[in-house]
Amino acid sequence: MSLIEQAAKRLEQLRQAGVELPEETAQPATHQGSGRVARNDVAPYTAAVTMPKPANEEKRAPAAAAKRVELNLDAISASGLLVPQAAHSQRQLAGEFRVIKRPLIANAMGKGSEPIVNGNLIMVTSALPGEGKSFTAINLAISIAMELDNTVMLVDADVARPSVLNMLGLPPAPGLLDVVDKNSVDISSVLLRTNIEKLSILPSGTQHPRATELLASDAMVRLLDDMGSRYSDRIIIFDSPPLLLTTESRAIATHMGQIVVVVHAESTPQAVVKQAVDTIQACPVKMMVLNQARQAPSDGYGYGYGYGYGYGYGYEKRK
Repeated sequence: MSLIEQAAKRLEQLRQAGVELPEETAQPATHQGSGRVARNDVAPYTAAVTMPKPANEEKRAPAAAAKRVELNLDAISASGLLVPQAAHSQRQLAGEFRVIKRPLIANAMGKGSEPIVNGNLIMVTSALPGEGKSFTAINLAISIAMELDNTVMLVDADVARPSVLNMLGLPPAPGLLDVVDKNSVDISSVLLRTNIEKLSILPSGTQHPRATELLASDAMVRLLDDMGSRYSDRIIIFDSPPLLLTTESRAIATHMGQIVVVVHAESTPQAVVKQAVDTIQACPVKMMVLNQARQAPSDGYGYGYGYGYGYGYGYEKRK
């Protein structure tokens, strides 16, 4: 069988199989006197064959770019929150958060004494409202964003009383609950990138009557796994509800690698703090920050409640 006959037979087989073929561009062969096809006179048939796509292949839309927001750094600084290139008046606050963040970063990056599962997922909470957890979460995220080697995502997971956007001078926006409600792990359309380099924000999102169930769902677990593993250098700070006020924080806590409990010094009863800590026993690392302590201990560490780590620094209380 000649080359032309072989090519024609193959094309017919492809047509019968339903393969879409471009127009044939082969040149006609020339015959010599012997009636045999001369190999040098045959233009080879070339065709780009497009195979049909599998029926179950989904068309994926390109991921939406994260929205960029401009934080008013002067207003943020005036409210008592940290900003990059902190002014002289913020040096003490900046120094206090350097001490607080060091063990957290070490654990998050696998440089602690032992590897910690989900070490880069850090929840900031408190036993009761008004102890300064949101103030601590925001300052901790900004302080870590000042590092050279880490990026930070600040998640407002206090879905009942979100305050992160308000404290940073930003309007309400879609966020965490909207993504989980869609059973999605794509946060690109609701993630807010800021003018603080390496800091992004995931708002709490649209209020939902079943917020607790959403935060305890398999969809939330998949989202946390994706957020925690997508970028090896990213640390994620969750501002969560108080432990004794709602059950949302306990649902989130089961997936965290580290938890920071903020305690209003000389205000929150020891029994209340102990009760709150008992609800998060599953988390491998629990640290404590004393807010509004009157005087910093000389060694920089305080054990005012007898367990966990306490950092006895007197920064101003916020929600």
